[in-house]
Amino acid sequence: MNKPYSPLNSLEEGHWFKLICGASYQDLPTIRSLSLAYTLAGVDCIDVAADPAVITAAKEGIEAAQNRPDKPWLMVSLNDGEDPHFRKAEFNPELCPLNCPRPCESVCPASAIDHQGVIDQRCYGCGRCIPICPDQIIVARSYVSTPTAVTSFLQEMGVDAIEIHTQVGHLEDFKRLWSEIKPISEQLKLLAISCQDHPNLIPYLTALSKTINPLSCPLIWQTDGRPMSGDIGKGTTHPAIKMAQKVLSSELPGYVQLAGGTNHHTVTKLKEMGLLKTQNGISGVAYGSYARALLLPILEELESQNQPLENHREYLKETVSKAYSLVGQLKSDFLKLPPSFLAD
Repeated sequence: MNKPYSPLNSLEEGHWFKLICGASYQDLPTIRSLSLAYTLAGVDCIDVAADPAVITAAKEGIEAAQNRPDKPWLMVSLNDGEDPHFRKAEFNPELCPLNCPRPCESVCPASAIDHQGVIDQRCYGCGRCIPICPDQIIVARSYVSTPTAVTSFLQEMGVDAIEIHTQVGHLEDFKRLWSEIKPISEQLKLLAISCQDHPNLIPYLTALSKTINPLSCPLIWQTDGRPMSGDIGKGTTHPAIKMAQKVLSSELPGYVQLAGGTNHHTVTKLKEMGLLKTQNGISGVAYGSYARALLLPILEELESQNQPLENHREYLKETVSKAYSLVGQLKSDFLKLPPSFLAD
């Protein structure tokens, strides 16, 4: 007999799907619509910035999905030091020459650049605009989470999970951040630790494992292969898979989940390699830039309507169908798209 659906069961059975809205992404209407569409498509977790307004927008989107009684977990991302996910691009538009071809606008996946500069709430820090600026006037503005300010409102807002972004060499910074999070960790349904690859990756993750133990909730190791690159091309998925294999072979306690470069080719590749979880395989996949890019053209059309997504049946149907085209690669055998959103 099949188990009832739940995010935890998805982790255990190897069909966990996480939507990454972006640790620095603060476009509230888009976050609300992404959360609604992907909730209806069957995601297990939605990862957002640790910002009260962003959390509220995501929760509104999740709650608007009335046809799905089993809601995804809401996760917020924190960082223990400088990290590419926690930055914004910026430049002074007055320094931009009138005859500039503005390649920054065409390369930006979030439509976050216009004649007035960077639209701060849309920028999620991918950095693609920086190297192609002809006059090199675009810079990155980084920031680090302030956990003493964050943990209090996380409790108040009913967040289900926390993800900590870290890097090899940040052990003392991680310990400082964990000392702030630990008092509320018993209330969490999940803790995720995201790290990029490095020759000393496994010793570092081992040290992190010792730091957080004993842990009262499940743990995910997020293998961030090529951050924020899933919408660039097919090959970006390979670094995340290679890194996941390294973590799996270490036999560290916890689930392993891909991120960073994930796209429509990821699940196909995992199945070809026999890596989707049967017993000791990969438990799931997180999708960020690619998952957002699938829906953004539709959501940009919706902007002019000045109405929530659920009030526009055709837009809703189209966004949920597109979201399920990605979610269903992992979940088609376990969770069917609500037929009401495919019917005429």
